Amino acid sequence: MVIGGHVWLVLAVAVAVASALALYLTSLTLHPQQHINGPLPTQRRPVPSRPAYFDKPVNPSGGLWHVVGLSMNVINSHFAVPPHRLSPTRNLLSQPSMSSRKRKADDEGSSGGDDDRMSASPSGSPAVMNRPLPRQQKRMRTNISGRPLPLPRLLETLSADEMRTVLQSICDRHPAIGNEVVNTAPRPSVQSTLDVLAKYFRNFEAAFPFGGRASSDYAYNRVRQHLMEMLESLKDFTPHFLPPNESQPATSLAFLDGATDFIHRLPDWDNFQQNRHKQEAYEEMAKAWAAVIREAAKKAGGIQLQYGGWDQKISKHNEISGGRMQEAVNVLRGSLGWMGSEPQQLQPGMGNTSSNVSVRDQLLNGTYGMNTAGVGAW
Repeated sequence: MVIGGHVWLVLAVAVAVASALALYLTSLTLHPQQHINGPLPTQRRPVPSRPAYFDKPVNPSGGLWHVVGLSMNVINSHFAVPPHRLSPTRNLLSQPSMSSRKRKADDEGSSGGDDDRMSASPSGSPAVMNRPLPRQQKRMRTNISGRPLPLPRLLETLSADEMRTVLQSICDRHPAIGNEVVNTAPRPSVQSTLDVLAKYFRNFEAAFPFGGRASSDYAYNRVRQHLMEMLESLKDFTPHFLPPNESQPATSLAFLDGATDFIHRLPDWDNFQQNRHKQEAYEEMAKAWAAVIREAAKKAGGIQLQYGGWDQKISKHNEISGGRMQEAVNVLRGSLGWMGSEPQQLQPGMGNTSSNVSVRDQLLNGTYGMNTAGVGAW
C-alpha cells in the first residue's frame, strides 16, 4: 500500500508538470513578443483563461515557475500526507511569504521600540525584585480648619507664673488633684526657697518711691502690699523646714539663717504701729530657732550645734535684732550646758560679758584639762 501511494504521487506530479509545460508553451506561441519585450503600450492584455483542472485563474504570462508553483499547491491540497510520516505537513511555497509578512510586521512595530527594549529591565530581574517600594508620603490635609492647640503645645506657651496660676486654679476646684500634686512634687530645697523669698524682697524694694525718706508713712503706704506678700511667704515657708516635717537639723538651721537675714533688712518705720509686722516676724523666727535647737540637741548630744558654729550665728542674730532672738539663745545655752560652755549672752548695745571658753575651743587648742588639779607622785 505504501508503494502504491508513492506511485500515485509520482504520477500526479508528472501530470501536473506536463500540464504546466503545455500551458507555458501555449502562451509562448500566442504571445511571443510579450515574453521578450513585455506588453505593447497600445495593446490590451487578454483576459486570463480559467482551466477547469486548477479552478484558479492562471496568468499565462507569469512564467513557467509560477505555473509549477500553482500545480504544487493543487497537489498538496488534493493528496493526503502518507501515514508513515511523523513530521507535520509544511507548505513550502507559502512559508517564505509568511516569514516575509512576519518580518515586515516586526519591522513596522519595532520602529520606535528598540530603545525601549534595550533600556527596560526584564520582569524577573533581581534589581526589580529587590528594589524597595517607594514609601508613601503623608499627604497634608486639604480640609484645613481652625482647632484648639493640643495640651502639650499649650503648656509649652505658658510661662512659669501662668503655669502656677493654672495649676492653682485646678487644684482649688479639685482638692483631690491638689493632694496628688503635694504628694508627687519634689521637696523644695533651701536654696530654691530662699530664691523665692529674694524675689519677694526685690519686689518690695522696687516699690519704694524716688526721693524722700524710706521710713516715712508715704513710703510705707507705697510698699505695704509687697511687704505683706513677703511676710506671708515667710510664714508659709518656715513651718516646712521645722521638725517633724524636716528631719535634718542642718537643713532647718540653714533655712532659718537665710530667712532671718531678710527680716534684718526690713526698714524701721517712723510710725511705731507700722513696725509691729517686723517685731512679729522676729518673734515667730525666735520660736522656730528654739524648736530646731531642741531637736538638734537630741541627736548626738547637740554636737552638731557646736561644730557648726551655730552658737555664734544665733548670738549675732540676737544682737542685730536688738535682743528679740533671746528665746533662741536661752534654749541653746540650756542644750549645751552639759558641755561646760554657754553661748555668748548679748544685750542690745552691750559687748561680750562672758569669758568662758567652750570645750570645742579647748579641744582644738589642746588646752582642755590644763587647769585641773595635778596628781602627786606615788
